[in-house]
Amino acid sequence: MDDATLNRVVRQHAQTAQLLGVDFVPAYTGRSRNVSQRPSPPSTTPAEVTINVKPSVIEPPKAACSSSAMIPRGNLAAREQAMSALRAKYEAEAPHQHFITAHTRLVWGEGSLAARLVFVGEAPGEEEDRQGRPFVGRSGQLLEKMILGMGLKREDVYICNVLKTRPPNNATPSTREIELCEPYLREQVAILAPDAIVTLGLPASRALLHTDESMTRMRGRWRTYALAEGHTVPLMPTFHPAYVLRNYTVETRTQVWNDLCQVMERLGLAPRANPAVSTT
Repeated sequence: MDDATLNRVVRQHAQTAQLLGVDFVPAYTGRSRNVSQRPSPPSTTPAEVTINVKPSVIEPPKAACSSSAMIPRGNLAAREQAMSALRAKYEAEAPHQHFITAHTRLVWGEGSLAARLVFVGEAPGEEEDRQGRPFVGRSGQLLEKMILGMGLKREDVYICNVLKTRPPNNATPSTREIELCEPYLREQVAILAPDAIVTLGLPASRALLHTDESMTRMRGRWRTYALAEGHTVPLMPTFHPAYVLRNYTVETRTQVWNDLCQVMERLGLAPRANPAVSTT
């Protein structure tokens, strides 16, 4: 690994730690389960990192959302066919081959194809990579509580990430990685045509809104996510469940609940409970 690549990996780890409130960078000692296409000396290659050969010129994916009409929510067969075709397209084009990844499985997304609400995170973590499902670790358990508090069940919504593969040590996705992967997410959302999106955390919110604003300025305010042919979806940024777990105060939980209350109001949902003051 050259110095520039190594520096970027280290910087990503530091950014992730800072976002989650950690004041140190943990060592990663897991043994690699992927085979590098271009071997590097053991002294400079992180333990569980796949180095993919980069072509001299990387072309970004073609613009997504080529269809001018959204698929009706009741036409689940057409949505399933479109989603399967999009996943096959992603697997064939494999944008993650152009950057460092530590994944063993693709984490595409899951939930109802008739969902009115979509939750979007930044990238899969270790447990998500192991199971091939989004938000199944501790953050996922808290997200499910949030969803239940909104009067919904996990299977009523759709959950996915900007990146479909796990970054090394759960590092924050780089600008280039987002540029390569976000078009597939946009087409994924276009197939679902939801009534609202909730972005979980700073990286996901910045990726969809193309902004460098802080989470404090973004959260609690409705934005829009542009699809194609003038279609837009209302978007509400809020804190990532992992951030909430590391800053488990009544203030933080109340802020998230207030954000979700705005989503419930827009969707006409009646909350089952207020989890913001829960101590469990």
